[in-house]
Amino acid sequence: MYSRTSEPVRLERDCSAVLVPQGDQVTLPAGSAGYITQALGGSYTVFVEGNLFRIAGKDADAIGKEVPPPIELPEDADEGTVEQLVWAQLRTCFDPEIPINVVDLGLVYEVVVEPAGDGQRKVSVKMTLTAPGCGMGEILVDDARSRIEMIPTVVEADVELVFDPPWNVTMMSEAARLETGMF
Repeated sequence: MYSRTSEPVRLERDCSAVLVPQGDQVTLPAGSAGYITQALGGSYTVFVEGNLFRIAGKDADAIGKEVPPPIELPEDADEGTVEQLVWAQLRTCFDPEIPINVVDLGLVYEVVVEPAGDGQRKVSVKMTLTAPGCGMGEILVDDARSRIEMIPTVVEADVELVFDPPWNVTMMSEAARLETGMF
């Protein structure tokens, strides 16, 4: 789900949000008015009182949107099936300033799914940032972790931020390079 909009919104309740690009956690008070600038992967970037904020999908109801439904996993799913869901979940993680998911940006270097006993699984991910000093780095890591842990049977997601090899535009998918004009 992606849209660039200027849809007006008024917060229906106090809502946890992240200040963009600093990455600071804040609470936007009920009644705050603004507009949605991006709707990506079930998260929303909103412009309120001169600042951009990212609102997670679990808080979508605060701005009158639907909370995403829970993820379903077949009972006989193996690690390969779970890995496919992990990649799908990572494709719902976006930097609030760049309308391209972290997979197509080339930020995800590795995904490993391992059994953790009793039908449970542990997921390890290595990812990077487009720039080492990005204020949204920990927010993107937390977003990836929480989205992976939404997958049934995943009891732990370890998302490690690495900077070797350094990211560059050639790591982007062809579609992402076309969308951003970075050939």
